[in-house]
Amino acid sequence: MKRTMALKAVAVLGAASLALAACGGGDDDATSAETTAEETVAEETAAEDTAEDTAADDATCQNDTLIVGSLLPATGDLAFLGPPEFAGVDKALLEIDAGGGVLGSPVTYIEGDSGDTTTDIASQTVDSHLSQGVQAIIGAASSGVSLTVIDKITSNGVVQFSPANTAPALTTYPDNGLYFRVSPSDVLQGAVIAADAVDSGVESMAVIARQDPYGEGLKDAVVKDFSAAGGTITADLLYDPAAADFAAEVSEIVASGPQAVTVIGFEETVKLLQEMIKQGAGPQDIQIFLVDGNISTTAYADFPAGTMTGVKATVPSGEADLTEFNNSLLEVDPDLTDFAYGAQSYDSMMLIALAAEAAGCGDGTAIATFLPEVAGNGGEKCSTWADCKALLDAGTAIDFEGVTGPVDFNEYGDLAQGTIAVNEYTSNTEFEEIGKVTADVPLP
Repeated sequence: MKRTMALKAVAVLGAASLALAACGGGDDDATSAETTAEETVAEETAAEDTAEDTAADDATCQNDTLIVGSLLPATGDLAFLGPPEFAGVDKALLEIDAGGGVLGSPVTYIEGDSGDTTTDIASQTVDSHLSQGVQAIIGAASSGVSLTVIDKITSNGVVQFSPANTAPALTTYPDNGLYFRVSPSDVLQGAVIAADAVDSGVESMAVIARQDPYGEGLKDAVVKDFSAAGGTITADLLYDPAAADFAAEVSEIVASGPQAVTVIGFEETVKLLQEMIKQGAGPQDIQIFLVDGNISTTAYADFPAGTMTGVKATVPSGEADLTEFNNSLLEVDPDLTDFAYGAQSYDSMMLIALAAEAAGCGDGTAIATFLPEVAGNGGEKCSTWADCKALLDAGTAIDFEGVTGPVDFNEYGDLAQGTIAVNEYTSNTEFEEIGKVTADVPLP
């Protein structure tokens, strides 16, 4: 009962926080909103005209088969997210090919590693994919990695579709209309973290984040929304994830005397938490909030028993319960222990394939044109490859409902609505979902 009541409050506070983040005041804002609305209508009309032109002129199509490459973390500081993401893509491909494939042929899939921003692996993988004629690339997981290759991908007319990028900076990045993602911008996750903290009675908070587009974007969102809700930010820090130690940063946090600390990072979070424990600001001393980049069932296994109990962690999830889907991923990869972004990876592959099928063409530009159409544009709802393809074959417009829920895009290729799950650790290797917040995703 106590948890249920708390999470109802989280949802309410989250909505209030989002309103603060998304709204301003004055006539200038009203004029801007009217202008944006007019521009959006014009863009939607142009997109519809383009879609009709593309469908009417199949002779211009250069590819009658679909070739997809992945750019996911087999190595690097997000490697723990790789297995569920690869499994999600594989599961979608099994269903697509079992249902006749795309454009009458099996999908050609080329698996690829993204590494991280300390290596050139992502660029090498993209070069290899482009040389093999891919029309769409699923990835990267890291927003920082995506920003290193997005120009190379989109300038070649290839769709880049990330299951896990959340950096707000990617919303308005100039991408030739070829970049999409099915995880909400961290403008939403930041609001949920702030709301959950306030709901838990936290009045002061320190925020420490890795210095990259992901860390900076999520940190700024948490700071903005927690402050807007009346909380006090005692320390607002960025760190070098490759630093030898984090003693100085943790000392600053301790000196600021917060009631809670939000830690935004990847695998280096283990070392950061160890330093916090050493300085008396660990999970047993102070409320810790983690995020999608460091929620893990394996990373903290070697901590003293019970260290992580009570730590909270947020992660983009699905409006629907993902338990059954996550269990099905074990049929693809029985060794899975983490499942974050597996469902989003599945949805990414399904959407790319459906867009190519709807376009009647495997070209990247055709796929990009039809992605908003199949994701939700007043068509008939469907959620499986077989059902969606049958509707397309009958000439019926579709509205694909992903495993994660509705996947409608805004004009920037971002999710229009997203869901953030709130989890709590019950041991060093286990956490449970204690609630979730679904809301429209405001622009940065």
